[in-house]
Amino acid sequence: MKIHDITMTIENGMAVYPGDPGVELTREKRIEDGDSANLSRYCLGSHTGTHMDPPFHFNTDGATIDMLPLGSMVGPALVLEVPGDEITRSAIEGNLGKAERVLFKTKNAHFGKGGFRQDFAYLAEDAALYLVELGVMLVGIDYLSIEKFHSKTHAVHRTLLHNRVVVVEGLDLSGVGPGRYDLICLPLRIKGGDGSPVRAILIEP
Repeated sequence: MKIHDITMTIENGMAVYPGDPGVELTREKRIEDGDSANLSRYCLGSHTGTHMDPPFHFNTDGATIDMLPLGSMVGPALVLEVPGDEITRSAIEGNLGKAERVLFKTKNAHFGKGGFRQDFAYLAEDAALYLVELGVMLVGIDYLSIEKFHSKTHAVHRTLLHNRVVVVEGLDLSGVGPGRYDLICLPLRIKGGDGSPVRAILIEP
């Protein structure tokens, strides 16, 4: 069994979506300073690194992160590589089969580390509607947002989340080829949470 960790490493100075809190990882107690154990304080936004969006992220009446069904986050998944800047319906139509979980590998996989980039590849609204039509339960992408930068309507998020499609952003698919895998992608159980970092892995069947 081969396991691929597709989670971004959370670290000080990492890129975050503009306007989100930065990451502050601070060691509060140190064995080398005479403390009995090492203990750290973590300060970060709920949408840091590889993270999951629940409906509550864009709808105050929507399900929060602790209310999402775990079954949507565990199971067979398709990694689909799509070129270009915009993932449209025409680009993916006929390529998904009966996939219930779809992870999009794009040009973003080659960005590497550094500051936030505005030119990331994103999902188009017609593609979001198509995924809903197919009954997809989870959609992921390899950058910090699934939607075009500075979208005024947030139509992609609203389309997916309103239809109970779990959204995972910030995946690291740079070391994974297209194909079918088993996905495990679980958020923290945060009461009333609008999002949560996740640890996501793909297992080769």
